[in-house]
Amino acid sequence: MRSVSGVTVANTPPAALPRTAGELREQGHAPKGVKTEIRENLLAALRAGRDPWPGILGFDKTVLPQLERALLAGHDVVLLGERGQGKTRLARTLAGLLDEWTPVIEGSELGEHPLEPITPRSIRLAAELGDDLPVAWRHRSERYTEKLATPDTSVGDLVGDVDPVKVAEGRTLGDPETIHFGLVPRAHRGVVTINELPDLAERIQVALLNVMEERDIQVRGYTLRLPLDVLVVATANPEDYTNRGRIITPLKDRFGAEVRTHYPTTVAAEVEVIRQEADLVAEVGEPLLEALARFVRNLRDSSAVDQRSGVSARFAVAAAETVAAAALRRSALIGEDPAVARPIDLEAVPAVLRGKLEFESGEEGREQEHLTHLLRRAVSETARDRFAGLDLRPLVDAVVDGNLVATGERVPGSEVLSALPELPVLHEVAARLGVEPTDPPGRIAMAVELALEYLYLGRKLAKDSEGAGGAAVYGP
Repeated sequence: MRSVSGVTVANTPPAALPRTAGELREQGHAPKGVKTEIRENLLAALRAGRDPWPGILGFDKTVLPQLERALLAGHDVVLLGERGQGKTRLARTLAGLLDEWTPVIEGSELGEHPLEPITPRSIRLAAELGDDLPVAWRHRSERYTEKLATPDTSVGDLVGDVDPVKVAEGRTLGDPETIHFGLVPRAHRGVVTINELPDLAERIQVALLNVMEERDIQVRGYTLRLPLDVLVVATANPEDYTNRGRIITPLKDRFGAEVRTHYPTTVAAEVEVIRQEADLVAEVGEPLLEALARFVRNLRDSSAVDQRSGVSARFAVAAAETVAAAALRRSALIGEDPAVARPIDLEAVPAVLRGKLEFESGEEGREQEHLTHLLRRAVSETARDRFAGLDLRPLVDAVVDGNLVATGERVPGSEVLSALPELPVLHEVAARLGVEPTDPPGRIAMAVELALEYLYLGRKLAKDSEGAGGAAVYGP
């Protein structure tokens, strides 16, 4: 067993499943449409209190109810939203609403149901073999198809074209078995997702009109009606952002539902997304993840950032991974174990990730300034929430009395702690951040450093960033 996009994938079907069309009939198996299948499984999950959308965060009260209503109605769906809002992830979870195993005609090109063949070859085989028609079983993970709508996508890619190899084998051009089926027919009895649909040229979108409404295909004038059974899902950016194209009106009219996605609406949801998606090579504590989440939210509210392009959730994930990498690098340089991120590591984020953002015209040359300012504000907001009501004056007094504290990429956590005298307030600082006295020095230093940075940003302390080896020194 393995897992793909939250859908468990089994290697082989259970041995007890029927292997011929006759055995299927004996067991009372009846074909059902893919939309009916999804509706029944979604209703069963809702009634049982199971989450039909594993790994989808922050959409519980907004996007998911709309999508569930669309699926229960049997509608094809457009997921509309800015980049990095989880549209593709959401579409991929639809495979989890299919039956785990479904019967198909063994060797059929389109995965047709043994009791409902639709291609000329399968119809002929079913007539010849009758109840002996061999049956194979397809897992739900194999019934999800995805296509990125690149500008070079052709009608043949999506719908199909004449196969010159089959013609060369002796078949006539009028023979429907000379058709090589495209991606959409091959998704028969499953879900097909077309990512960034507006990127398809309008003449290519026209080829989908029959698929969406009449549920058949037309290939180079062939008279071929295929009662295709597919759920079509498309993703797109808002049309006021993308300049690459649009969804043509007749095609848009054929989608039964348009569901708008959004970025996480709370800091907690943003942190959950980072935790789920980021591959952290070092420990990054909750306070630092919260600071990064606030930083991303500040970027989304900034007038300096082009909000039409959005600030992707991938930005927050990449930021957390960068902070973890900075901590791991320090660990390698000074031999500190375990590798724990500290506030000084946040400084690596603006320089590394500046290229992931689009700024408004007129902000050229000020990008780094904006990012640094918004990051500092996020750190200050996080620390203010964490240390609310805590009197940090004893820490200020200790530094003013000459206990300067240095931090940096070559400064171990133990040195940060040894620079200060034993102060009761430091224990309280650590406790506010969920750090225990028995934790490694790096983890305790993270808490102390956040308090020092908060005092610096609140103009209670100074910070000299010109120390040796790139160190920053907190002082009076």
